[in-house]
Amino acid sequence: HVQLVESGGGSVQAGGSLRLSCAASGYRYASYCMGWFRQAPGKEREGVAFISSEGAPTYADSVKGRFTVSKDTAENTLYLQMNSLKPEDTATYYCAADFDPWRACPSVNKADFGIWGQGTQVTVS
Repeated sequence: HVQLVESGGGSVQAGGSLRLSCAASGYRYASYCMGWFRQAPGKEREGVAFISSEGAPTYADSVKGRFTVSKDTAENTLYLQMNSLKPEDTATYYCAADFDPWRACPSVNKADFGIWGQGTQVTVS
């Protein structure tokens, strides 16, 4: 049974930092593309940061230079370090996994991410 569980969300003032975690069970992170998405009220879910099986990161332009995605393969945990947070970063953040090892990371299609966590709320005021 594959499961992703996010944690680390909360409320922070603009300019502050948060670190999100995503613990996986039932499979090994190292083999697949992993990503962080976010969804603000009334907006579509958007990709924020991704990390390939080889450890190569990709970021949305809106978070480049502020967010860092990483993974601990021993702990089977994905992280998102968020610095210099802005009110526009307020959203529910989700981690997700794409289990196709032959697909580019990230896929342009959100639906290719077949497993999702339950989300964690980040509020920046």
